[in-house]
Amino acid sequence: MCLIAFRWQPAGPVPLLLVGNRDEFYERPTAPLAWWEDGAILAGRDLRAGGTWLGVSRAGRCAVITNHRNPSLTSPGRLSRGQLPVRFLAGTHTAEAFLGELQKEADRYNPFNLLLFDGKDLLGFESRHGRVCAFTPGIHGFSNGDFDEPWPKVEALKAGLAGASGGDAALLALLGEARPSPDERLPRTGIPIELERTLSAAFIRTPTYGTRASSILRLGREAVSILEQRFTFKGPEAKTELRFQRG
Repeated sequence: MCLIAFRWQPAGPVPLLLVGNRDEFYERPTAPLAWWEDGAILAGRDLRAGGTWLGVSRAGRCAVITNHRNPSLTSPGRLSRGQLPVRFLAGTHTAEAFLGELQKEADRYNPFNLLLFDGKDLLGFESRHGRVCAFTPGIHGFSNGDFDEPWPKVEALKAGLAGASGGDAALLALLGEARPSPDERLPRTGIPIELERTLSAAFIRTPTYGTRASSILRLGREAVSILEQRFTFKGPEAKTELRFQRG
């Protein structure tokens, strides 16, 4: 994923409502949202490296990952970050235990942010700092910077989520906002200003790279629902909506 906002209400009937966009090169092969072969993981799949960016398990576990954008910290040949959500979803470790182990090997991956829900606790991990983050109840967000770092599109999506009725159409409209941010508000992540401007919109479309999917996840105490609207360069493609009872 490249843009995420979520409402964390641990005492409510739906502890986690999460919305986000996955941005990727159009030529990168991807399988749509579906149950994986063993029936334990529900996620899209990167067919090049085999991992995922957002997934849930039948037990109601959830994992979401974004890259941290800083070319100076990125090196070829490191392990695929998309495998981290798969490892968590396929396992039984608590979020705290999983991140405790991950801290020891985080430098094997290019920088990332990882958000984990183990059915009880919601924790984040910023790999470049080696920092585990807890979240207060309310609305939070992140993109390719730190958790709740005030990038314009993060702040806009958080504000939109706070004011939205919660219906899918309204949430997809927030994720479809294609206006770039003013130059004076752009983050500085080590890429040219023209590219920084292009990537500042919630919904991105260039000839080769753009928003490939918008997702809405409602993780309730008893049931989970997830919607994935997929896109090509030409516009909306197929949509998948699934719901299941937590095991």
